[in-house]
Amino acid sequence: MSSIYKKTAKGQTEIETRVNRLVPRLRTSLILVDGKRTDDELRTMIAADADQVLATLLADGYIEVISTTPPPRAAAAAPPAGDSPSPRKLEETRRAAVRFLNDNLGPSAESLALKIERAQNWGELKPHLEMAEHFLRAGRGPAVAQEFVDKFLERPAP
Repeated sequence: MSSIYKKTAKGQTEIETRVNRLVPRLRTSLILVDGKRTDDELRTMIAADADQVLATLLADGYIEVISTTPPPRAAAAAPPAGDSPSPRKLEETRRAAVRFLNDNLGPSAESLALKIERAQNWGELKPHLEMAEHFLRAGRGPAVAQEFVDKFLERPAP
């Protein structure tokens, strides 16, 4: 999945005023976020610990995802338009995903957990679940991220 990020109002303010005194590595990375570059391009430019840097900027509210392009397997995992999960299933998925994030990332996932809780339908929920995968990959490694994908992003067999 490729995501495109843009600076939030907080991120713009930080660039203009240095009010939060971001460490140089985070500030430099924040400057690179322009609303056009994908996370893959940003990873190349940021280099070491790029996933962690992006996850930190996202969690701290300096950047936000404006679009995502799922990989082929994730596109197949989304329910077709006429086959959306029931409201009960959506609620169960939201609750379980938030619990998974809290268990694995603790308070650092709070802003993402709130976004997941506010999602009203699969279309709103799916990008947040995909971002959770990025957070988990950066914070806990690929095995935990894959466990999350298997539970919440892969479509169960009928």
